[in-house]
Amino acid sequence: MSSRRWGLLRDAEDLEDARAHLAVPGHTAVVMTMGALHEGHATLIRAAREHVGSKGFVIVTVFVNPLQFGEGEDLDRYPRTLDADLKISEEAGADVVLAPSVDEVYPGGEPQVRVSAGPMGGLLEGATRPGHFDGVLTVVAKLLHLTRPDVALYGQKDAQQLALIRRMARDLNFGVEIVGVPTVREEDGLALSSRNRYLSPQERRTALALSGALFAGRDRHAAQEALRARAREVPATHARAEALSAIGESRAAADAHAVAKAAPGVPSGVRAAARLVLDEAARMQPPLVLDYLALVDPSDFTEIDEDFTGEAVLAVAARVGTTRLIDNIPLTFGAAS
Repeated sequence: MSSRRWGLLRDAEDLEDARAHLAVPGHTAVVMTMGALHEGHATLIRAAREHVGSKGFVIVTVFVNPLQFGEGEDLDRYPRTLDADLKISEEAGADVVLAPSVDEVYPGGEPQVRVSAGPMGGLLEGATRPGHFDGVLTVVAKLLHLTRPDVALYGQKDAQQLALIRRMARDLNFGVEIVGVPTVREEDGLALSSRNRYLSPQERRTALALSGALFAGRDRHAAQEALRARAREVPATHARAEALSAIGESRAAADAHAVAKAAPGVPSGVRAAARLVLDEAARMQPPLVLDYLALVDPSDFTEIDEDFTGEAVLAVAARVGTTRLIDNIPLTFGAAS
């Protein structure tokens, strides 16, 4: 490592020593992980370095947080690959890796005072994993206090988590910029996850239905928006209809005007297109077992109505074998209105 890189740190005191030694003149960025780093994490670290520049200080935290694992979940099974994590972090541009023990983060055992995720924390992932987001926000709050960054970067793959962290930072006046980084995917479309390594070849084939469903919903959304855009360009006059008919476009004109009169974006069509892919995957061997498919407002993660306009998130969670996976994509309804 260069003189600016201290490598592995184990506690807050080590981190303060590193700050003093490096005398960093720029801003500090933090990327929080549970280890088992992959290209998705490396993308976050590179984004952090770009955000603070060469004079900034980039901290990667590696901590498998017991508070966010429920009964029967894979806390003990969760992969721990610290040596590889250090190498990936250094190559991606981190200055230090803070990998504290459970006792360092939670001295005296589990904390009696925790951050509540509120109503949003009980939806979707929170409904499937009760208490999960309370554990996430509690450790994020503690790590933000320990690292004292100017900016913290999180992956958009965990869209609900990102929304809750943003809400916590705003509601509790944390004074840190929260930045979301787009999801990184493997060549076959599967969102990068530390849990992908658990999938057998047959299970991975089934798991591709998660991204496949999202892409089907995205394609339906794009087609609907294109029809609505076309409708605005085709006046509903008798003369125009006759002219279109003469060149064989009467059906297209009719479709376009029908869409123009419908609700913007038609969320039900997006949901239906995604559901078809998931239903097919449920009949595969091994089958996909769906937890939820949701099209939500990212401000509160409630389902959007048919007349919704603005930013939305199409999200899915499912199990394949013993592995649970999540994925999502952003959509914009009525963008060209």
